Amino acid sequence: MTIRDLEPKAVWENFYGLTRIPRPSKHEGKVQEYLLQWGKDNGVDVKRDDTGNIIFSAPATPGSENRKGVIMQAHMDMVPQKTADTKHDFLKDPIETEIKGEWVAAKGTTLGADNGIGVALALSVFQDKTLKHGPLEALITYDEETGMTGANALKPGILKGDILLNLDSEEEGELCTGCAGGIDGSADFAYRTYKTPEGYVGYKLTVKGLKGGHSGMDISLFRGNANKIVCRILKAVIDEVPEVKVADIKGGSLRNAIPFEAEAVILIPSAASRKVKALVEKKFEENKFEYQYSDPDTVMFYEKQSVPAARYISPKVIGNALKAILACYHGVGRMSDTLPGLTETSTNMAIIRTEKGHLTVHSLTRSSIDSAKIYLADSIRYAFELAGAKYSMSGAYSGWTPKLGTPMIKVLEDTYKKLFGKDLKITATHGGLECAIMGAKYPNWEMVSIGPTIVHPHSPDERVKIDTVAQTWKFLVNVLENIPEK
Repeated sequence: MTIRDLEPKAVWENFYGLTRIPRPSKHEGKVQEYLLQWGKDNGVDVKRDDTGNIIFSAPATPGSENRKGVIMQAHMDMVPQKTADTKHDFLKDPIETEIKGEWVAAKGTTLGADNGIGVALALSVFQDKTLKHGPLEALITYDEETGMTGANALKPGILKGDILLNLDSEEEGELCTGCAGGIDGSADFAYRTYKTPEGYVGYKLTVKGLKGGHSGMDISLFRGNANKIVCRILKAVIDEVPEVKVADIKGGSLRNAIPFEAEAVILIPSAASRKVKALVEKKFEENKFEYQYSDPDTVMFYEKQSVPAARYISPKVIGNALKAILACYHGVGRMSDTLPGLTETSTNMAIIRTEKGHLTVHSLTRSSIDSAKIYLADSIRYAFELAGAKYSMSGAYSGWTPKLGTPMIKVLEDTYKKLFGKDLKITATHGGLECAIMGAKYPNWEMVSIGPTIVHPHSPDERVKIDTVAQTWKFLVNVLENIPEK
């Protein structure tokens, strides 16, 4: 059995079509063309706006002309993450899916259910000519994962609807009515390199096997950060054996994914190699013990290099950078006082790179309270500046404030109770949703977000629960039939 055999067939068939099209963030040209052609093939009005967003539209079905217009919204791009032993080119290769019991997953890569399932749900609504609905649009944005570029570029007045139904939530049975804002931070240490002395040997230290995950949805699981673990090991080694040099550090790949792999190349005096090996193993075991429950599969490889690196990074810069990285907070800063179990403020220390004379560190800070977001982001900036780095912040966006008790919320609650015999849970997310950005441009919109159950997005462990896709589809089509009148 493949995903094309699952129900509802239209949704899974449309999702399958998306898995065939490479669509990592910043590389959406192929999927944009695919969506435009899909609209033509299915007789649906479709256009690409001036910025690259794709917009579908359909008139109300007979008898529903007086209902408020609805915009279904999802994003076309996906996070390109894979395990170290998986050979996959996200710019060329399709995503290979597999059914694992109650779940659909990918083979060694992210699945792209975030937000391919949302796109597939929207396409399937337009495809089914038997459905009843008022005036209908779908907005499929680009580059959501690395900057919400499509949402930021959306122009006022392009869309005509009154209600934005975002399809990017990741827990069936929950109605998301708000989200956190975010801001990116980047530290830059300029460094000189020096020629490796005679008598030094090279080793590559790799930490992998952590679960990683979405820096909004999974940050409250307190998983390990591979960047932090590698830097803790390096700092302990250098403190004990100051002659050790660092030639390279790299870890993480996306600002909104918790780093699950990191590595460093070090240079050691031959006489100290046994002592350093013992230190590395001891410090790794300490870290592994700390994360034995959240990341039980964490492993380390410590491999001698046949040819040591020719040059190493300024020890002063490495020393200052390691201190700043370890001083800066990663994880949950504060939990919400009003919504139990919801993270209010957090930071993900996402990416470390050494390249062309620059050691860079990138983080993403989130909060549903703007002042708390800036306070935490500034505290990170201060630490890096004190350590001698240049620091910049960019991509700031505010959170989305819930509006409860509206006629649309009542329709959603009543419809869910009638269909499934239980209450719809009203909540908010610590993840970033495009609603916050777009709502500022369309202040008349009422915005809500729904979706099937997706776990571990932004990691190769991403998977979507099969029966919740069918439930979300059933909920969606019934809600569209019962949208309030104007």
